[in-house]
Amino acid sequence: MAQLDLFAPIKIGSLQLPNRVVMAPMTRNRAGEGNAPTELNVEYYAQRAGAGLIVTEATQVSPQGVGYPGTPGIHSDQQVEGWRRVTAAVHQAGGRIFLQLWHVGRISHPSLQPGGVLPVAPSAIAAKGDAITFTGLKPFPTPRALETAEIADVVRQYGEGARRALAAGFDGVELHGANGYLIDQFLRDGTNRRSDRYGGSIENRTRFLEEVIDAVVAVWGAERVGLRISPRGEFNDMRDSTPAALFGRVARIAGGKGLAYLHVVEPVGTEDPLAPRLRAAFGGPLMLNGGFDRATAEAALAAGNGDLVSFGATFLANPDLPARLRTGAPLNTPDRDTFYGGTAKGYTDYPALGAAAA
Repeated sequence: MAQLDLFAPIKIGSLQLPNRVVMAPMTRNRAGEGNAPTELNVEYYAQRAGAGLIVTEATQVSPQGVGYPGTPGIHSDQQVEGWRRVTAAVHQAGGRIFLQLWHVGRISHPSLQPGGVLPVAPSAIAAKGDAITFTGLKPFPTPRALETAEIADVVRQYGEGARRALAAGFDGVELHGANGYLIDQFLRDGTNRRSDRYGGSIENRTRFLEEVIDAVVAVWGAERVGLRISPRGEFNDMRDSTPAALFGRVARIAGGKGLAYLHVVEPVGTEDPLAPRLRAAFGGPLMLNGGFDRATAEAALAAGNGDLVSFGATFLANPDLPARLRTGAPLNTPDRDTFYGGTAKGYTDYPALGAAAA
């Protein structure tokens, strides 16, 4: 029965998926001029249309939200047109695709910001580490704390990104609330030291997320919106004093809004995992992510810890991953040297099963 579960159909929101093998969002730094998708990106996503669902690489909702070179946006007509070619190709191949909406907050650098200004964040707290810029690694600057009156405009950016995603032909959107980017920065007390209605208590720190959810749901309807979180993630210098309480409330908010799914990043083998509790608090389909293979994915679904599993590097290297998992076929090995930036090498040249056999 466990084996059947990974390949069994499932309904998330109003969308029927043929299997529970999801392509996780993965930054690849291969957007073209104007941070717009190109024909190379079209080929990459279409190759992976056998996924139950594709979640795109993180896609910035505004120029202010940019944090890395070569990442795509969803804030210009050129970007919408590029993404429209991607969605058309995925749909032609029989797939389903959500766009991940992203604002990096403090994980940026003035050289990546319009006018060379400081990145914005909930509080003026610099992340440890270096920003990736067009001229190499540079220390993260201390960001500028958003004024209370400015926050509504950032929420608007998410809503506008959602409207453009709808125009680009996506099947839905996922909010990037994980991995130390802007939504996560508002949520966690290690990065949010505000004293207004967006800071302090857990209720206040979840306010920005709730407003963003409302703005995006107003465009798509809750049944076509997902949310990704990383409750105990430390990437991008993140921490929180009470993650179980904080993300329990996040899960209840997402469930109360009727979102299509909750996507939880939690490594396989985590001691005392939060995912089962978050699934209960959310009350809808929960997507697991965290270095799963077929055996661990099936075990997690059989144990009732989640309903779908997203695969990152494994899907990157195996465009026909669901078929390989189903048949037990050998897997291609990911080439880490080509993960970020570059050409078709390590992007669209991984062989599918038939090509590998030939």
